[in-house]
Amino acid sequence: MSSLQEREDIIPRSVFCPVKSEGPKLVPFFKATCVYFVLWLPSSSPSWVSALIKCLPVFCLWLFLLAHGLGFLLAHPSATRIFVGLIFSTLGDAFLIWQDQGYFVHGLLMFAVTHMLYASAFGMRPLALRTGLVMAVLSVLFYAFLYPGLSGPFTYLVGAYVALISFMGWRAIAGLRLVGAAWRWTELAAGSGAVLFIISDVTIAVNKFCFPVPYSRALIMSTYYAAQMLIALSAVDNREPVEDYRLSKAN
Repeated sequence: MSSLQEREDIIPRSVFCPVKSEGPKLVPFFKATCVYFVLWLPSSSPSWVSALIKCLPVFCLWLFLLAHGLGFLLAHPSATRIFVGLIFSTLGDAFLIWQDQGYFVHGLLMFAVTHMLYASAFGMRPLALRTGLVMAVLSVLFYAFLYPGLSGPFTYLVGAYVALISFMGWRAIAGLRLVGAAWRWTELAAGSGAVLFIISDVTIAVNKFCFPVPYSRALIMSTYYAAQMLIALSAVDNREPVEDYRLSKAN
């Protein structure tokens, strides 16, 4: 009975404390995201204004991490890598505004760097080889699905990008533990963010190289912004180990 009571004490704290502490810092991000969807500037007429509106939510995530202090970023290499990844994401967003003018590859390369940084931030422990094998099989199947629509340099670039985002997803999901005392909300944020990022990029690829996806832009951007927010949240190192929390309660 006592162990059940301990779990009831720990889990609500793990769930609600991040909402109370981090929620206010995310208000600018939510406002900027609403501005993007309310204005819904036409993608057929790219401009610096539309680029600014599109990039603003991710820029607000820079501010979200900076709000924890420069010392926090310097003391946590994984948080620094996610912060730099957000910077490259912003550059990728800007390039993709002009993708029809020949800048799609530039955006692709910026996001490839982003995924390398995110994967490095998530680390290689635990290894979770079975998860990696599943992700590898899914990425090969997806590339085979895209292959008939690829030509020229996209044949190789898209293949490399699929491999990178699958690797990033593997490293994010590998650390995810949904049950037991080892449960951490930051790991849940990382895993969920990686999955949403993959959904967003899969939609982009299918829409560009295979066939038009209904409401593709809304699906792409909603999952993308949610993914970036969750990955930024995963960088926040305010997770208290269960053992330390029990000790603090005892004292």
